[in-house]
Amino acid sequence: MDGVLPWLTTGLAVLVLAGIATAVLATSRVPAPWAVPLALLRATLQLTALALILTGIIESPLWVGVGLGVMLLAAVWTAARRSRTPLRRALPLAASMLTGPLVVLTVAFATGAIEFSPRYALAIGGIVIGNTMTVAILAERLYLTSVHDHWDEVEGWLALGATAWESTRDLARRAVRTALLPSIDQTRTTGVVVLPGAFVGAVFAGASPFEAGRFQLVVLAGALAAGALTSVMLLRLVGGVARRPVEPVVRSPRHAR
Repeated sequence: MDGVLPWLTTGLAVLVLAGIATAVLATSRVPAPWAVPLALLRATLQLTALALILTGIIESPLWVGVGLGVMLLAAVWTAARRSRTPLRRALPLAASMLTGPLVVLTVAFATGAIEFSPRYALAIGGIVIGNTMTVAILAERLYLTSVHDHWDEVEGWLALGATAWESTRDLARRAVRTALLPSIDQTRTTGVVVLPGAFVGAVFAGASPFEAGRFQLVVLAGALAAGALTSVMLLRLVGGVARRPVEPVVRSPRHAR
């Protein structure tokens, strides 16, 4: 019974919290209020599967590598779907999302800041890949929306003989900056407003607060580096937009129904 009780109380807390979120969104007539419980249901199934898988692979370099590869493929697929990436942009998206985490893992282990082991590779790789996916989605969506909203300006540059990249370069730079803001703000407020998951997890696992802080610093720096590399590389590989996007990818509140 002692082993079952924590799961029952966890399930109760999750159900209540999901109900609160859904009720608030539905009462306020926010679109898709059922997205919250559906997302939590999906997370429950995925975390259960992940826990079962990790039990058998966490010490195996080969299977950890396979696991990270699956994470990356899932992240690329999600980013492509969320940012409405056409097929011709899929390869630049995948290449940029691979480069960021790969550089971060190489630096973290090559410098000796983090012990080179399957366990740490999985931990840092999973966090960085997730952050990279978010930044890639934001950068792509913000860029295409900005191009749509400033099309007269872009078209003017194209008419003067500028390339597609030259015509949208400033918009791409702003999109990258905005996409990185959540990661930058989280880093700036770490330890004051935010207690990061990697830090808390390391402390709960038995590490000293100083060791946990050192690990968290590497994770934060890695997330920023991967996000910067991925977003800049993605928009540069795309090479600009020569045709106006059909509609804004990110709608303002006044467009909501």
